[in-house]
Amino acid sequence: MGLLTFKGGVHPFEGKELSMDKPVEELKPGKELVYLLSQHIGAPAKAIVNKGDHVVVGQKIAEAGGFVSAPIYATVSGTVKSLEKRKNATGGYVDAIVVENDEQYESTTFVEADPESLSREEILDRIREAGVVGMGGAGFPTAVKLAPKDPSTVDHILVNGSECEPYLTSDYRMMLEKPEMIVEGLKIMLKLFGDNCKGLICIENNKPKAIEIMKKAVEGVDRVSVAVVKTKYPEGAERSLINAVTGRFVNSKMLPADAGCVVDNVGTVMAVYDAVKNGKPLMYRVFTVTGDAVKDPRNFLVRIGTPYRELVEAAGGFTAEPEKIISGGPMMGFALADLDVPVTKTSGALTCFLKDEVSRVHETACISCGRCLNVCPARLMPTKLAELAEAGDEEGFESFDGLECVNCGSCSYTCPAKRPLAANINMMRQRVLANKRKK
Repeated sequence: MGLLTFKGGVHPFEGKELSMDKPVEELKPGKELVYLLSQHIGAPAKAIVNKGDHVVVGQKIAEAGGFVSAPIYATVSGTVKSLEKRKNATGGYVDAIVVENDEQYESTTFVEADPESLSREEILDRIREAGVVGMGGAGFPTAVKLAPKDPSTVDHILVNGSECEPYLTSDYRMMLEKPEMIVEGLKIMLKLFGDNCKGLICIENNKPKAIEIMKKAVEGVDRVSVAVVKTKYPEGAERSLINAVTGRFVNSKMLPADAGCVVDNVGTVMAVYDAVKNGKPLMYRVFTVTGDAVKDPRNFLVRIGTPYRELVEAAGGFTAEPEKIISGGPMMGFALADLDVPVTKTSGALTCFLKDEVSRVHETACISCGRCLNVCPARLMPTKLAELAEAGDEEGFESFDGLECVNCGSCSYTCPAKRPLAANINMMRQRVLANKRKK
């Protein structure tokens, strides 16, 4: 039997050797932390502090702004300096709380609990109140994801340890360093569903050490096992992983729960454990600083709100001025104009390159080779969709299932004509979705 996988995908240069052997180090932040109120899918959080207020570690500073939203907590003690607009990783300006760190790290008291003694609703309440969201990039509030309309239909919880994005190694380090915490978090999540539900920790086969450690950690644990998946991008995308492991398909009109699945990143599962067992809100995340422009690529345990600039400094700074800085990885990350951006719940890496290879390519005419069709995990026709996007044909774009695009970039990566297929398709996709919301 071959390795579990999905149809399509590509094999970009991995680049993980730069930081995969660097243990996670805790990074103390500087004098100013910035908490964006929009760092999750759904309604922005609402500030509940004012300028001049004193805050402590673990204090709620913004409450959920709706059902699909999440509260935000202070990660240092200090004084609220201002409530103002600050820049996010995509270049937009959003509401934020700016806190001046007094470096005393005075903390509130966290109330521990025995997960075995908690009811389903009590577990969900602790996850919701802790502000836990998907930490793999999407940022969907975890308590909402774990409370589908009919929990009895969910028979798989997939812990996403694929980390298929090139250069990133934070999830890998967590599996090496905190395997028991991941397993305990998964056990808590399994309590929310029926006895037929099983937990699978999904790891690509290019991570043999993580596979070995996690297999040892699940020995004797009921309903929990490790699923080894084929190394291929975007194996870690939610739809791709569900298809690879279960053979089921999820489209844009479905939720994973409609296919009997819940998918969560390893960092999210650890945050669930911390919230339910230790009563701690989501305040930290593991973050990779990497790329050939970084002097000492490393993995850090960093407090949410810490500026990117401080992470680069902690990694030794740059070997030379980089031409390309990306929040995230090279396939799905966002290019940055500067480092004046704070770490959020969903930001897991900073990838810095000496050369901007994309800007050097010269686009030529499509040669109808069909490579983009072969690699598309959504089984679409990227060339046709890009043509429709360039023509502004929204109706045609929808008729060719353009909304099913997962924006993985595999088509652009494999295109010999170097056409910006993914960028054009994604712009049209966003336009169609925006017009649907208006209607």
